[in-house]
Amino acid sequence: MPDAQLIEILIAAMVAGVVLFRLYTVLGRRTGHEPQPQDRVVPVSAQANLRALPAERPSEPKARSLFDIQLADPSFETSHFLKGARSAYEIVLKAFAGGDRASLKPLLSDEVYKAFDAEIAKHGGAPATETLAGITDAQIVHATLENKTAEITVSFRAQFAHGTPSSGDYVQRDVTDVWTFARQIGASSPTWTLVATSGALP
Repeated sequence: MPDAQLIEILIAAMVAGVVLFRLYTVLGRRTGHEPQPQDRVVPVSAQANLRALPAERPSEPKARSLFDIQLADPSFETSHFLKGARSAYEIVLKAFAGGDRASLKPLLSDEVYKAFDAEIAKHGGAPATETLAGITDAQIVHATLENKTAEITVSFRAQFAHGTPSSGDYVQRDVTDVWTFARQIGASSPTWTLVATSGALP
């Protein structure tokens, strides 16, 4: 009797296995009508940008220009731009302090590079007396879009330090710099170039 029950269990398991195999072959087969992966997936950044656009074109000049830039370049996002601007500010000032012309060249317009190069030459390659201690704030204060060229002006509030905290000559001061970045909409490079600065170089 136990043998008969065992045989029945084995037969039931085989039948279940056949049914599951048939279901797998049917459900796992494409019919040609399923949506392709790219039809279902939209980049998160693009979705966020579309949601960030106001229903109507803003009337305030700065907001209107940022709206136009985002409309022309869906990859543009204000908070991401500001994050990149802060990084650029740190990189440029660090390269300037170290007299690193090679790092400065691709980040600056020809006119701005000449100004930085002249300051480096004036100091004879000596290290800068002050170093960037940190950025306390960065805000967009102006923006334009003309002939596919976007320009955004950022006001940076930063702290510069002279000496070292352990020494008696350590001094820290607050500085406000206004920098303008530009980029050609549709350009292959995502880099924004520094095209104007306001404020004395440290």
